[in-house]
Amino acid sequence: MQSAFNNDADILENEIREHYPDVLEILLRDHTTQKNIFWATDNYLEFGEGYEYNSPILPQLITGERGNIIMPRVKKDKLLQQIRVRNMAEVFTPLWICNAQINLIDDAWFGRKNVFNTEILNKEGLHSWKTNPKKITFPDDKTWKQYVRDTRLEITCGEAPYITSRYDTTTGEYIPVENRIGLLDRKLRVVSENTDTTGEWLEAAQTAYKNTYAFEWQGDSLLLAREAMLYTFIDNYIRKFQRPPQLRSIRYIAYIISWNVWQMDGLKGVVPNSCSTKIATETNLFGEIEIKETPCEGCLKDNIRRHNGIYCLIKDWGAKDPKTNKTGRKIRFIDLIEKQT
Repeated sequence: MQSAFNNDADILENEIREHYPDVLEILLRDHTTQKNIFWATDNYLEFGEGYEYNSPILPQLITGERGNIIMPRVKKDKLLQQIRVRNMAEVFTPLWICNAQINLIDDAWFGRKNVFNTEILNKEGLHSWKTNPKKITFPDDKTWKQYVRDTRLEITCGEAPYITSRYDTTTGEYIPVENRIGLLDRKLRVVSENTDTTGEWLEAAQTAYKNTYAFEWQGDSLLLAREAMLYTFIDNYIRKFQRPPQLRSIRYIAYIISWNVWQMDGLKGVVPNSCSTKIATETNLFGEIEIKETPCEGCLKDNIRRHNGIYCLIKDWGAKDPKTNKTGRKIRFIDLIEKQT
């Protein structure tokens, strides 16, 4: 099996399909609807049938001669970027800001500053960071395994720059593995620093992925986020062991990602545009047919728990499913919100 290791922001679907059989199909899966994720944007209408807003993203639509259709935002033309900002409020955060915000999380978790890197502001007013080259040390009351297991969620993730920083989403600059700053990047660094064998590394890396979540509305951005997370796994494995992981390991990570990074309307907790006005016909006392329209109560009253759309499912990998007695219980995302309120 060939390596997918490269230093380009744009991951090619043709490359995934050629080197990693069935992996693209896994990355396109939506476990809530048991179908593929859908476009959820009109940006691809010019390509014809199959590219409509509500159409599923099928492998044949984004491979072959059309293998370059989906690309990172930074590689889209300026007009399309402006349209997406206007229509979907799609704005990407500079990587140095992502780093600063994630550092705040780690400052609180570790109880000290500058754990993974030190933020820098140069004389020209440009922000960056200097990576800490030393092995990460942990507080007396915490372990590296606890850090890997600590649950993280990126909301409305776009291309998921807060999770993995393979490239700067605002400039397209490729970031070497050792200088990455995402939530998952940090977990995988800790995994590599504390494991020796491939078995130990894979088990810990899978745990890191199972505890890293994100959701996004637009199907193309969602796929880019999933691909970036997959290639982050491959990048880190290669850096640790100087060879690519086995296909079965790649497929399993892709499966975890397909559950943990899902398509959702973040304000409603449902599959985008799945709420509807229900229409029913009734016959009154005079034998006349009346049409009764019942709007979605959740949309009408802005109540996240009263929508008639399809509530999104995710997987709690550590909990047992009472029906199968196997670990990995399916739960509704909004049920997690209820527990927090």
